Amino acid sequence: MEEFKRLSRDLVQKGAIIDYYQDTIQVPNGNIVKWDFIKHNGAAAVVPVDDRGRLIMVRQYRNALDRYTIEIPAGGLNGADEPTKDAAARELTEETGYTARKLELLLTIRTTVAFCNEKIDIYVATGLTPGRQHLDEDEYVTVKAYDLEELIQKVLTGEIQDAKTVSAILAYKEKYR
Repeated sequence: MEEFKRLSRDLVQKGAIIDYYQDTIQVPNGNIVKWDFIKHNGAAAVVPVDDRGRLIMVRQYRNALDRYTIEIPAGGLNGADEPTKDAAARELTEETGYTARKLELLLTIRTTVAFCNEKIDIYVATGLTPGRQHLDEDEYVTVKAYDLEELIQKVLTGEIQDAKTVSAILAYKEKYR
Protein backbone atom coordinates (compact mmCIF):
# COMPACT_ATOMS: atom_id res chain seq x y z
CA MET A 1 0.00 0.00 0.00
CA GLU A 2 1.23 3.49 -0.84
CA GLU A 3 2.26 5.60 2.15
CA PHE A 4 1.32 9.19 2.82
CA LYS A 5 2.99 10.89 5.78
CA ARG A 6 1.78 14.09 7.41
CA LEU A 7 4.86 16.12 8.32
CA SER A 8 2.98 19.03 9.90
CA ARG A 9 -0.44 20.58 10.41
CA ASP A 10 -0.35 24.35 10.86
CA LEU A 11 -3.35 26.42 11.98
CA VAL A 12 -3.97 29.20 9.47
CA GLN A 13 -7.26 30.58 10.83
CA LYS A 14 -9.55 29.68 13.73
CA GLY A 15 -13.21 30.24 12.97
CA ALA A 16 -16.52 30.09 14.80
CA ILE A 17 -17.57 26.84 13.07
CA ILE A 18 -14.41 25.55 11.40
CA ASP A 19 -10.66 25.77 11.76
CA TYR A 20 -8.50 26.06 8.64
CA TYR A 21 -5.12 24.31 8.55
CA GLN A 22 -2.38 23.80 6.01
CA ASP A 23 -0.91 20.31 6.07
CA THR A 24 2.53 19.42 4.77
CA ILE A 25 2.39 15.88 3.37
CA GLN A 26 5.02 13.56 1.98
CA VAL A 27 3.40 11.60 -0.87
CA PRO A 28 4.46 8.05 -1.87
CA ASN A 29 7.02 9.19 -4.48
CA GLY A 30 8.78 11.28 -1.80
CA ASN A 31 7.56 14.69 -2.97
CA ILE A 32 6.40 17.19 -0.35
CA VAL A 33 3.02 18.86 -0.97
CA LYS A 34 0.75 21.35 0.82
CA TRP A 35 -2.89 20.39 1.34
CA ASP A 36 -5.71 22.39 2.89
CA PHE A 37 -7.58 20.83 5.81
CA ILE A 38 -10.80 22.09 7.39
CA LYS A 39 -11.52 20.80 10.91
CA HIS A 40 -15.16 20.56 11.93
CA ASN A 41 -16.51 19.22 15.25
CA GLY A 42 -19.33 17.34 13.53
CA ALA A 43 -23.06 17.76 13.25
CA ALA A 44 -26.36 15.98 13.49
CA ALA A 45 -29.42 16.15 11.28
CA VAL A 46 -32.91 14.75 11.38
CA VAL A 47 -35.62 13.63 8.95
CA PRO A 48 -38.84 14.42 10.82
CA VAL A 49 -41.77 12.32 9.59
CA ASP A 50 -45.29 13.30 10.61
CA ASP A 51 -48.21 10.93 11.20
CA ARG A 52 -49.26 11.30 7.54
CA GLY A 53 -45.82 10.23 6.30
CA ARG A 54 -44.79 13.72 5.21
CA LEU A 55 -41.25 14.97 5.79
CA ILE A 56 -40.90 18.20 7.76
CA MET A 57 -38.39 20.49 6.08
CA VAL A 58 -36.94 23.88 6.92
CA ARG A 59 -36.43 26.79 4.57
CA GLN A 60 -33.64 29.19 5.42
CA TYR A 61 -31.24 31.67 3.85
CA ARG A 62 -27.72 30.34 3.26
CA ASN A 63 -25.03 32.99 2.90
CA ALA A 64 -22.59 30.73 1.04
CA LEU A 65 -25.15 30.28 -1.76
CA ASP A 66 -26.79 33.72 -1.41
CA ARG A 67 -30.23 32.12 -1.57
CA TYR A 68 -32.85 30.23 0.38
CA THR A 69 -32.63 26.46 0.64
CA ILE A 70 -34.96 23.62 1.63
CA GLU A 71 -33.18 21.32 4.07
CA ILE A 72 -33.65 18.81 6.83
CA PRO A 73 -33.15 20.32 10.30
CA ALA A 74 -29.49 20.13 11.33
CA GLY A 75 -26.81 21.76 13.40
CA GLY A 76 -23.35 21.47 14.80
CA LEU A 77 -22.51 19.58 17.94
CA ASN A 78 -22.13 21.51 21.18
CA GLY A 79 -18.63 20.12 21.56
CA ALA A 80 -17.04 17.12 19.88
CA ASP A 81 -18.21 14.78 22.68
CA GLU A 82 -21.94 15.58 22.46
CA PRO A 83 -23.90 12.50 21.39
CA THR A 84 -25.29 13.10 17.91
CA LYS A 85 -28.69 11.72 18.90
CA ASP A 86 -28.96 14.46 21.55
CA ALA A 87 -27.93 17.10 19.02
CA ALA A 88 -30.47 15.81 16.48
CA ALA A 89 -33.27 16.02 19.08
CA ARG A 90 -32.16 19.54 20.04
CA GLU A 91 -32.01 20.76 16.44
CA LEU A 92 -35.42 19.24 15.67
CA THR A 93 -36.99 21.23 18.50
CA GLU A 94 -35.01 24.43 17.91
CA GLU A 95 -35.69 24.63 14.17
CA THR A 96 -39.18 23.10 13.86
CA GLY A 97 -40.70 23.16 17.34
CA TYR A 98 -41.39 19.42 17.16
CA THR A 99 -40.22 16.81 19.65
CA ALA A 100 -39.94 13.15 18.68
CA ARG A 101 -40.98 10.05 20.56
CA LYS A 102 -38.44 8.01 18.55
CA LEU A 103 -35.11 8.83 16.88
CA GLU A 104 -33.44 6.15 14.75
CA LEU A 105 -30.08 6.49 13.00
CA LEU A 106 -30.57 6.52 9.22
CA LEU A 107 -27.01 7.06 7.97
CA THR A 108 -23.71 8.83 8.52
CA ILE A 109 -22.19 11.03 5.85
CA ARG A 110 -18.86 12.77 5.37
CA THR A 111 -19.66 15.96 3.52
CA THR A 112 -16.45 16.90 1.68
CA VAL A 113 -13.74 14.27 2.09
CA ALA A 114 -11.21 16.04 -0.14
CA PHE A 115 -10.44 18.72 2.45
CA CYS A 116 -12.78 18.49 5.46
CA ASN A 117 -13.44 15.97 8.23
CA GLU A 118 -17.08 17.00 8.82
CA LYS A 119 -19.24 14.04 9.85
CA ILE A 120 -23.03 14.22 10.07
CA ASP A 121 -25.17 11.54 11.69
CA ILE A 122 -28.69 11.69 10.25
CA TYR A 123 -31.67 10.37 12.22
CA VAL A 124 -35.31 9.68 11.40
CA ALA A 125 -37.72 11.23 13.90
CA THR A 126 -41.21 9.80 14.38
CA GLY A 127 -43.99 10.22 16.90
CA LEU A 128 -43.81 13.98 16.50
CA THR A 129 -45.44 16.37 18.94
CA PRO A 130 -45.75 20.00 17.82
CA GLY A 131 -44.40 22.83 19.92
CA ARG A 132 -42.70 26.13 19.31
CA GLN A 133 -39.37 26.90 17.66
CA HIS A 134 -36.37 28.06 19.69
CA LEU A 135 -34.37 29.87 17.01
CA ASP A 136 -31.03 31.60 17.53
CA GLU A 137 -31.02 35.39 17.08
CA ASP A 138 -29.61 35.06 13.56
CA GLU A 139 -31.90 32.21 12.43
CA TYR A 140 -34.96 32.83 10.28
CA VAL A 141 -36.45 29.42 9.55
CA THR A 142 -39.84 28.48 8.12
CA VAL A 143 -41.23 24.95 8.39
CA LYS A 144 -43.24 23.01 5.82
CA ALA A 145 -44.34 19.37 5.39
CA TYR A 146 -43.74 17.68 2.02
CA ASP A 147 -44.68 14.37 0.49
CA LEU A 148 -41.64 12.19 -0.17
CA GLU A 149 -42.22 12.09 -3.94
CA GLU A 150 -42.36 15.90 -4.08
CA LEU A 151 -38.98 16.09 -2.33
CA ILE A 152 -37.47 13.48 -4.64
CA GLN A 153 -38.55 15.61 -7.61
CA LYS A 154 -36.94 18.66 -5.99
CA VAL A 155 -33.71 16.67 -5.69
CA LEU A 156 -33.85 15.46 -9.30
CA THR A 157 -34.56 18.93 -10.70
CA GLY A 158 -31.75 20.48 -8.65
CA GLU A 159 -33.97 22.61 -6.44
CA ILE A 160 -32.57 20.72 -3.44
CA GLN A 161 -28.78 20.41 -3.66
CA ASP A 162 -27.72 20.32 -0.01
CA ALA A 163 -25.71 17.10 0.39
CA LYS A 164 -27.11 16.05 3.77
CA THR A 165 -30.66 16.64 2.59
CA VAL A 166 -30.22 14.81 -0.72
CA SER A 167 -28.58 11.87 1.06
CA ALA A 168 -31.26 11.77 3.74
CA ILE A 169 -34.20 11.91 1.32
CA LEU A 170 -32.82 9.16 -0.90
CA ALA A 171 -31.77 6.96 2.02
CA TYR A 172 -35.16 7.42 3.68
CA LYS A 173 -36.90 6.41 0.44
CA GLU A 174 -34.80 3.25 0.17
CA LYS A 175 -35.13 2.23 3.80
CA TYR A 176 -38.71 3.14 4.62
CA ARG A 177 -40.66 3.08 1.34
